[in-house]
Amino acid sequence: MKTGINALMKLKLAVFAAWCVLTFNPLFACTGISLTSSDGGVVVARTVEWALGDATHDRLVLFPRGKEYTALTPQGNNGYQWKGRYGFLSVTGYEQDYGPDGMNEEGLYVGMYYFPGYADFAKFEASEVSRSVSVGDFMQWMLSSFKTVAEVRQNIDKLKVVNVEDPRFGGAPLPFHWKVADASGDCIVIEIVKGGEVKVYDAFLGVITNSPDYAWHLTNLRNYIGITTTPRQPLTLGGVQLAPFGGGSGLIGLPGDFSPPSRFVRAAALTASVRPLAKSEDAVFEAFRILDSFNIPVGVTAPANKLPKDITSATQITTVSDLKNRVVYFHTMNNRQVRKIDLSKIDFAKIKQQAVGQGDHRAQEVKELLVSQ
Repeated sequence: MKTGINALMKLKLAVFAAWCVLTFNPLFACTGISLTSSDGGVVVARTVEWALGDATHDRLVLFPRGKEYTALTPQGNNGYQWKGRYGFLSVTGYEQDYGPDGMNEEGLYVGMYYFPGYADFAKFEASEVSRSVSVGDFMQWMLSSFKTVAEVRQNIDKLKVVNVEDPRFGGAPLPFHWKVADASGDCIVIEIVKGGEVKVYDAFLGVITNSPDYAWHLTNLRNYIGITTTPRQPLTLGGVQLAPFGGGSGLIGLPGDFSPPSRFVRAAALTASVRPLAKSEDAVFEAFRILDSFNIPVGVTAPANKLPKDITSATQITTVSDLKNRVVYFHTMNNRQVRKIDLSKIDFAKIKQQAVGQGDHRAQEVKELLVSQ
């Protein structure tokens, strides 16, 4: 009888955990876009909304070329081992060494996006420990090993992404999917579902948000094919002319809430409406302007009857990566001044792993972060 009760309790806990994931996934809401310019520029941009307690995403870490890596598994640091071919910069949080955003010295970009209720990584098997990696290792492996999306496609089946519980997030496995882009404009979304099944999608206009899965988002776009930047024409009914009140009437019906499906549609519409951009810098500024439409204020998604204890779902940092010129631009919740790190000025063969740009609350006011060699 006691065994039956324990089994019932475990089932109830599992159902409750699943309900929490599906119900509260708006707490971790990120939006990604891509833009191109006439001079061959490719710009990838995103917002990051993720914070528990006092943690914020103002910590950027440089990783040297030639670094030795050992992947994390449920058994510890005993997974896949590799030596990085390329150095890279990564936005991080919670003092961990990965994600949610990064670009390497060759212009390969990788971004992690929360994917609850759908991400389902492979079950860990001790016999395959030598090819097993955690979600963070998977991101670092791509950034340190490849310079093109094509290379990622060719090698993605060599590793096995497994569930690794993280005590910083309540002991639960971390559900993510990834956007990968390179300086040629090639861009994909990688999703791992159903116990390890890897799905790769061509990223539609470079847009990505969160759950549901990417195929669902593409199907949902069909509900908005009437959206246009062209103002609606006056209509006469019963001898009365009905005209739009002002500009933007063609976009009536464009969703404005912060749910992942709505953000996906809005990001696709705003990206598709971008005017021709001459230079990479033009694309950088336009990306910041577009993402201003996705900034989530503190408390907007918190319960109405109480203030958020944590920085729930608020936009922590906005990054714009110029893949052609190898420059990362960013501003944060506590410092809206746009700053940049030029990776082309960094000798990744000589630097040591180091944090830069940490602590906006400590009054960092520089326009450009210069990394000492």
